[in-house]
Amino acid sequence: MNILVVVDMQKDFIDGSLGTKEAVAIVPNVVEKIRGFDGKVIATRDTHAENYLESAEGRHLPVVHCVKDTPGWQINGEVAEALRSRTEVRIIDKPSFGSVELGEYLKQLNDTAEPIEKITLAGLCTDICVISNALLLKAYLPEVPIEVDISCCAGVTPQSHEQAAEAMKMCQIEIV
Repeated sequence: MNILVVVDMQKDFIDGSLGTKEAVAIVPNVVEKIRGFDGKVIATRDTHAENYLESAEGRHLPVVHCVKDTPGWQINGEVAEALRSRTEVRIIDKPSFGSVELGEYLKQLNDTAEPIEKITLAGLCTDICVISNALLLKAYLPEVPIEVDISCCAGVTPQSHEQAAEAMKMCQIEIV
């Protein structure tokens, strides 16, 4: 079984409070990846409370974003449509960069009769949540090949995107 993890393709990261032109540019690639993927698809949503600015993350990044049930928290419309075209998609709301729930879920899934052959990650931001989840999944499932489709990722800046890709390579995560 192959797994695609679509990380935080939400309005606030694409064209909202933390959006970038690079994030906007990858939307068609992510849509195509979802539609053509042969395997199980999981999407994550960065999820914060209204008191975000009072949190540890909010004190370091004082830009309100992805507050649960706001327009910016929603998955981008084109990406959401592609997800709806799949027979089964699991959505995981995560309160921090990496999702322990995602790691535990995939570890459980891997322990079934049909183990995971490969995990592919795509989404935003390469240098924060994509790298965090890639490393977390590598820790949970060290024998499962993990790859990041870099054409389906964007970072906070082009430079930090490239640095994150290099860091993941050093941790035996394949960049494709």
